[in-house]
Amino acid sequence: MRLFIIVWLGQLVSLLGSGLTIYGLDIWIYQHTGSITQYTILYLFTTLPLVLVSPLAGTLVDCWNRRWAMILSDSGAAVITLCLGYLLVTQRLELWHIYPLVTISSIFNAFQSPAYSAATTQLVSKEYLDRASGLTQLALAVSQIVSPTLAAFLLGAIQLQGIILIDLATFFFSLIVLLLVRFPEVQIVVDSEAEPSSLLRDTALGWSYLTARPGLLGLVLFRATIAVFWRFANVLITPAILSFSTVTSLGIIGSVNGIGLVVGSLIVAIWEGPKRKMSTILGFMLLCGFSMILWGLRPSVLLLCIGSFIFYIGRSIAVSSIRVILQKKVALDYQGRIFGLQNALTQSALPIAAVGAGPLADRIFEPLMNTDSFLATSAGLIIGVGPGRGIGLLFIILGILVVFTTVLAYLYPRLRRLEDELPDIVSDRVSSTTDETLTITEQVVNTI
Repeated sequence: MRLFIIVWLGQLVSLLGSGLTIYGLDIWIYQHTGSITQYTILYLFTTLPLVLVSPLAGTLVDCWNRRWAMILSDSGAAVITLCLGYLLVTQRLELWHIYPLVTISSIFNAFQSPAYSAATTQLVSKEYLDRASGLTQLALAVSQIVSPTLAAFLLGAIQLQGIILIDLATFFFSLIVLLLVRFPEVQIVVDSEAEPSSLLRDTALGWSYLTARPGLLGLVLFRATIAVFWRFANVLITPAILSFSTVTSLGIIGSVNGIGLVVGSLIVAIWEGPKRKMSTILGFMLLCGFSMILWGLRPSVLLLCIGSFIFYIGRSIAVSSIRVILQKKVALDYQGRIFGLQNALTQSALPIAAVGAGPLADRIFEPLMNTDSFLATSAGLIIGVGPGRGIGLLFIILGILVVFTTVLAYLYPRLRRLEDELPDIVSDRVSSTTDETLTITEQVVNTI
């Protein structure tokens, strides 16, 4: 785990810096435009490139050295951040500058996740993949907790240009770490009689790899379907809370969410989880569904805190376990493609939810739970009526859909028996780097 932890530390620092810039830009845009529409458009420019580019990026990751793919991703994102900083310092930064720059940055980021996930399989022995996945999830959790609060504080103290300077420093730290380490090589057998390859053909081979293994395909589609329900709930949680409580309560529940993420990630990193990953995934997905039902039962901050804490623990453990199964079951020379396809499918849930959640709540579910609606004397007696209760009903339906989808996944034998039908691709011990390289790397990182 030593070499992985060194790389993980660099990625953690980089994630924190990127998070500061993202949230800093969110606040800057809203302060300078006062437009919620412009504020939400930034999410589309951040997400859509990931959806469109991730499958192609995953294919290139499989063709390239994974370490250099991560270096390319960090370097490209650093150049874009540098451009933003220059425009800001020279007082030339306009709204129309931000959207194309964020788009290009997202394209570079599309290489990061599949390269990092695939590289983890090279860096870590099979018996430690659970802990590595837990630490990966922990880095994301820490970034989600620390970055928004710290960005709001720093924006007042050192303004956006100071935040960008910190982000650049974190990029350079990550780059130094990646330049110092050496990843074990992946041996890829090339068929000399095969047709000449192309980017699109190699990307299609990733999909063919999945369809030839129905259990793996079922797992990826199951994860993507659940992500849609989760995203709808995430988009609506803020208006649901503010419909009956205060901004302070919103902050408390946000903190509880972060604590749940950290606790779930630490459980995986320390405990490693049971050997039967599919049982873990299905069990905790059910727990997530029941937690979402709990969100909608009553307009109660306490119920939302309890439900959110349980939800984010279950989410962390389930997502980490899915990552480990893919790392163990997918051939090393296909892992970039498979992780890229999974990222594209799961990230597509965000624009779907961003476009659909608001109209669904405002035009259908909120009117259904008015005091004079036909549901007021039935469902209204259980969950209440009035503002926010339509969103509560939608939470319950989304939770039921998560439970129903999980039950369907269990009833699909190829998915339920995935671990028995597909052998582990990775060996018990991955190739190790030389002691000299590892020692030099540790000494330099410690010095930094």
